[in-house]
Amino acid sequence: MTAKEYPFYLKATVILFGLILLVYVLMALGDILVPFCFAILIAILLNPLCSWLQRRIPKVFAVIITLLIAIVVLGSIIWLLTMQVAQFGDSLPALKLKFEGIIDNIEHYILLHYGIATSRQVAFIKEALNSSQTLIGKALGTVLGTIGVIVIIPTYVFLMLFYKTLILNFLYEVFKEKHSARVSEILKETKSSIQSYVVGLLIEMIIVSCMNSAALLLLGVKYAILLGFIGGMLNMLPYIGGIIAIALPVLIATITKDGYSTQFGIIIAYMVIQFIDNNIIFPRFVSIKVRINALISVLVVLMGNALWGISGMFLCVPFIAIIKIIFDRVEGLEPWGRLIGDTVPVSHMGQVWGKKRKGKKAAPLLTVEPN
Repeated sequence: MTAKEYPFYLKATVILFGLILLVYVLMALGDILVPFCFAILIAILLNPLCSWLQRRIPKVFAVIITLLIAIVVLGSIIWLLTMQVAQFGDSLPALKLKFEGIIDNIEHYILLHYGIATSRQVAFIKEALNSSQTLIGKALGTVLGTIGVIVIIPTYVFLMLFYKTLILNFLYEVFKEKHSARVSEILKETKSSIQSYVVGLLIEMIIVSCMNSAALLLLGVKYAILLGFIGGMLNMLPYIGGIIAIALPVLIATITKDGYSTQFGIIIAYMVIQFIDNNIIFPRFVSIKVRINALISVLVVLMGNALWGISGMFLCVPFIAIIKIIFDRVEGLEPWGRLIGDTVPVSHMGQVWGKKRKGKKAAPLLTVEPN
């Protein structure tokens, strides 16, 4: 019995509605799926250590020790940053006075050059603050959600590492036995790709943070180590992270220093660091292992931001890499895998086919038979 062939417009409509339904489900379940996706990345990253410990001690203790090591390392980093934040908090009253003085100078400059009364400026600022109350509420909700995520992500990671063999067996059993070699290859390359990507991002963050801190220390900016590491972490967010990373030290320098030479030096130093990162650090440690071309990277980052916000921007790149690995090994999806990848062919298929047909009489595009 031959399968019924449906027209293209019908298949395209079904696929379109399927994608719309998928996006709706992803957005509706974002609060559940975002920590789950982060847990998948962390579990894959910690899997080698857990497997090494599991060969020496019982499984449950290996998983617990692996999770404790990860928590201790992360807690140490947070503690170091908290010490810097505490020093920053001690200087808040003086910074507030200096900031108020800068605001007064700006108000006087606007009144002198543009004739806008101070009362109108204050009213405009109050209106802007009132309109941003919703945004502040969302930010507070995000903070409260983050507290919940701190509890749920370690739970997810523990369960994934503990039930690793159960999950792998399911992935093998859901496909036919003749596809087991291909499934094994996909799983192995997916694990390697995610591990290299996450490790590469961490290495990039450490190097950029050290360069940021060194530059700020040389320029005499207060809280250089804190601002440098914040800039390194923000640099992990594509496109917008670098802008915010420059804005923070410029703001602190404006409040704590006279003149504008330091601010100019910060901008120049961060531009040099961004150039080094984009052309040396990122290609060597991150992008070569992921193998996603720039066009698709920009597109999926914007789509990830529209779907899950900042978390989506971070998660989109490793998961599009997983999709490429699957596309490369599924019959009929290879062209989509090549479209996502960074290998650029010398010539397109139309030129190749044109050379094959060269010298032959071209077939008519459309033949109309008389009645």
